[in-house]
Amino acid sequence: MIPLWLENLEEEEWEFIRKFILSSGSLKEMAGIYGVTYPTMRLRLDRLIEKIRLQEKEESDDYVLLIKRLALNDKLDFDTAKILIDNYRKEK
Repeated sequence: MIPLWLENLEEEEWEFIRKFILSSGSLKEMAGIYGVTYPTMRLRLDRLIEKIRLQEKEESDDYVLLIKRLALNDKLDFDTAKILIDNYRKEK
């Protein structure tokens, strides 16, 4: 049985994980493969880790999950997402 967090990854994320494993987890090597800086690669990895954590977390509120997903997929900045979630929870 495939875990839910794996099922919810996009093809690009699968490819990133494959390359990460083949490069023995070297972010420096990954930065070279993607032609970006080390900090950019670190940020990409951190976002993927956060997406996986979000998938595993038992969040029962669909609105909060939606806001978090939008932020993780660069559709919404993290500061705005936090404000929306905080205000939503206050109103609840």
